Amino acid sequence: MAEITELVYYPVKGCAGIAVDSAELTPAGLRHDRGFMVVDERGGFRSQRKNPRMAVVRPEIDPDGTRLTLHAPDAEPVTIEVDDTATERSEVELHGTGYLGIDQGDAAAEWFSAVLGTRCRLVRVPPEHDRVTDGRTEGTSGYADSCPVLVVSEESLRGMNERLIDRGLPALPMDRFRPNIVVAGWREPHTEDLVRRSASGDVELGYAKLAKRCAVTTVEQTSGRKDGPEPLRVLAEYRRTAGSGVAFGSKFAVLRAGELSVGDEFGVAEWGVSEL
Repeated sequence: MAEITELVYYPVKGCAGIAVDSAELTPAGLRHDRGFMVVDERGGFRSQRKNPRMAVVRPEIDPDGTRLTLHAPDAEPVTIEVDDTATERSEVELHGTGYLGIDQGDAAAEWFSAVLGTRCRLVRVPPEHDRVTDGRTEGTSGYADSCPVLVVSEESLRGMNERLIDRGLPALPMDRFRPNIVVAGWREPHTEDLVRRSASGDVELGYAKLAKRCAVTTVEQTSGRKDGPEPLRVLAEYRRTAGSGVAFGSKFAVLRAGELSVGDEFGVAEWGVSEL
């Protein structure tokens, strides 16, 4: 039996996450997850791939989602009143697909521009946002890269770290992989790859696909600096996907929304075989 050991949501895509003991799981993932996105002046999304300092930006959002406060080292915090009612929409782009966003004003734009050292705007998912995510089970999400929920097990991290330690390299923390749900209690690493349907209390998740990993995993999340080739180099030795890239963790769509808490059983109602 596996249980949930961490719940994390990321209000601003690419910025630091907020760990909580319990959370509402909506059809688009944990409440407030990736509801905001930093974009360049042309509307293209910014990420830690090119702007690793985003990792040190710590957002705080009121439970009702009306106020967003942004913190970063060596910067005065700024609080904005979240605008989700403006009639004017900005065109934004995420991995080659166009969406709409509600611009959050000059104060947020100037703050991000100063912290990241490049011109930025901050946008909010509009109420009519109707995105369909792909994979074995379709779903919806805000500005997440694809599916709304990323699950990683502690056993998978432990197995990877054992390989790093065998090479004389330091172990890496879970935050390199930016999961939403961390689970523990399985005997083998990567058991999350085999889950096809999870039922935890009133909540139900459907497997979408393996999580392909990118250069964001090489960013040290507390300093906002790139930290060499790991974990991508070690994952390339044993976690290559059939197409291209490497996989670590699995992505899920929300079949039934509800409440989740740390300590809840991560029940499995249906198993499958690995797609690796």
